[in-house]
Amino acid sequence: MDTPLQLDPTRLMQEISTFQRKLSAGLGQLRHMREPSYANTPRELVYAEDKLKLYHMLGDRAPTAKTPTLIVYALVNTVWMTDLQSDRSLVRNLLAQGEDVYLIDWGYPGGADRWLTLDDYLNGYLDRCVEAVRQRCGLEAINLIGICQGGAFSLCYSAMHPDKVKNLITMVTPVDFQTPDNMLSHWCRNLDVDRFVDAMGNIPAELMNWVYLTLKPVRLNQQKYVGLVDILDKPVELENFLRMERWIFDSPDQAGETFRQFIKDFYQGNKLVKGGLVIGDNEVDLRRLTLPILNIYAEQDHLVPPDASRALGRRVNSTDYTELAFKGGHIGIYVSGRAQREVPPAIHQWLHARD
Repeated sequence: MDTPLQLDPTRLMQEISTFQRKLSAGLGQLRHMREPSYANTPRELVYAEDKLKLYHMLGDRAPTAKTPTLIVYALVNTVWMTDLQSDRSLVRNLLAQGEDVYLIDWGYPGGADRWLTLDDYLNGYLDRCVEAVRQRCGLEAINLIGICQGGAFSLCYSAMHPDKVKNLITMVTPVDFQTPDNMLSHWCRNLDVDRFVDAMGNIPAELMNWVYLTLKPVRLNQQKYVGLVDILDKPVELENFLRMERWIFDSPDQAGETFRQFIKDFYQGNKLVKGGLVIGDNEVDLRRLTLPILNIYAEQDHLVPPDASRALGRRVNSTDYTELAFKGGHIGIYVSGRAQREVPPAIHQWLHARD
């Protein structure tokens, strides 16, 4: 027989009273908080086209790396997760290691971008950014760091343009889009994407955020905000929380045709693994990848499970393939204290050995 739930009314009332006091005091604190900023590492604009901007990131000293590295982020959210704040910045730490860092800000698609395709993004925008960095540095090939969906883009780009990429780093990148533990994949595979895009055009950022939050509804919609009460009287922790919230909800819409193609070819067709993926006039074959590859995945990633990322090692023909497991989640791999200590030095050491 189950033991009946024992509640102490006095203790319960004390906890409710304490919660109310914290909440009341915290709301006063919130009224005086300034909006937290991110993307504060100095940078210079070196190329722009339509909504896209290509930045050269500037460190406190000149880079020592011989080969520049271009960061390719996902179209969902913004690239500034890599430069969230001074002590939680993948970009700033790579610069401190001596790397020469560029990154792409894809911008915010509008109605005029409804018909952009994967070919436009990869063989158009991305290729012209690579060309801009190559010409600026006088090099035949550069390094790529592809993050999440941007990692899948970087794999495709490297397979289509192998002469332009010297070393490839993928971070929390899905390769096998149909592993059994991929919650997002189960949602995408049952989506009538043609009807979805035909009805909506560009996919609203608010809808995409809702989908991600409902993958873990209790943790991301309830526990997080209940826990917020405990830090309302701690200005530094509160500012960090609000900065992250600002980044999460500062999301671009998704260009309709690109969304349609990505869902069909990657999630529903799993063509990166099974073959048959065609982007523009190019068939993407991961077996063409013979360049050095560092594949970094997060062990507690609910968006890109480890098996989805580790599948890369079985699909490429590189004789210089390395995997690095990070004890954290999809976002923690960029902003946690452990990540700052472990990930940028590992990337730098791997690149330095191949520079």
